[in-house]
Amino acid sequence: MNILKADPEQVVIPPPIETDMTLEEFLESDLEGYEYVKGELIPMPPTSGEHGDISMSLVLFLGPYVRENQLGRAYTSDTGFKIGDRFLIPDIAFVSTERLPDDRRKAFSIPPDLAVEIVSPTDVLFRVFEKALTYLSGGTQLVWVIEPVAKTVTVYRSETDIKVLTREDTLTGEDIIEGFSCKISQLFE
Repeated sequence: MNILKADPEQVVIPPPIETDMTLEEFLESDLEGYEYVKGELIPMPPTSGEHGDISMSLVLFLGPYVRENQLGRAYTSDTGFKIGDRFLIPDIAFVSTERLPDDRRKAFSIPPDLAVEIVSPTDVLFRVFEKALTYLSGGTQLVWVIEPVAKTVTVYRSETDIKVLTREDTLTGEDIIEGFSCKISQLFE
């Protein structure tokens, strides 16, 4: 494929890279821009402007609420979490005060209380759903998957407790970030 003449509407999805590196070796390495899943490095390509807009909208609602109420910390996609035998980088995460590790100079060895994934054009939906279930099985209590095309948020509490919220609904922190709420429509403005 000639990169210079590529159709700008065509989305190129980088394939996973098989590695013989263990999770521990990956965590000790200086590799950035990858998640580690079952012996594969999953490239995390740059996101779109739309993805950034949605992420920033949620961060601007969530971050100040969490800080003002001293509930813990909200994190952006610069922060990785060890989830079982995987290393995942949610678009946004929340860790409650009581679960915050003293040493935060390395990737978290605990799952976040809340993980947020924003679906990008380069995402494979199967991987997004698998990731949501991986967070839950690893100890995350709440997962929000934001879908920009349909303008929905799918809220995962378990494999069987899944709700799809539309622009008319309100997103809440439930019992994880008590008192937090924002209109779904505000995420897509």
